Amino acid sequence: MADVTSREERRHPRGGLYFEDFQVGEVIAHRLTRTVTQMDNMLFSNMTLNPQPLHIDAHFCATETEWGQPLMNSLFTLGLMIGISVNDTTVGTTIANLGMTDVRFPAPLFEGDTVRCTTEVADKRESRSRPDAGIVDFIHRAYKQDGKLVAECRRQAFMRKRPQA
Repeated sequence: MADVTSREERRHPRGGLYFEDFQVGEVIAHRLTRTVTQMDNMLFSNMTLNPQPLHIDAHFCATETEWGQPLMNSLFTLGLMIGISVNDTTVGTTIANLGMTDVRFPAPLFEGDTVRCTTEVADKRESRSRPDAGIVDFIHRAYKQDGKLVAECRRQAFMRKRPQA
């Protein structure tokens, strides 16, 4: 008899998908969204010892930049974009991140903007060194409320295969 269990029923107990569950070309629209705040920007910039006034000095931004207001820290934006994806894709099934490439921020993100994200499964392959794992290439994209792309990156994740019964 054919296996009729749904993808949802085959998820890791924490909710992540296994290597076998990802289909190249699939695009996952993530359910979580997040409105970014001044506090996010200040805390992240200060925790990472980044004194860039583009992120933490409203007067500087209003008087000396083309933006007129602080930009969200790009590494916060990158982390948020990938973080939003975790619940729908890799929670409990990632062994490790192997790298991020092609990172870009084509439009600014400001406090008060709401971020939504998608993940495209760009490629996948079996691990050469571990029969219980594979590598999945994701392309994460973040958009703000007007649909404008604000961040994108390609991420290689070392993923668990489904345990053998």
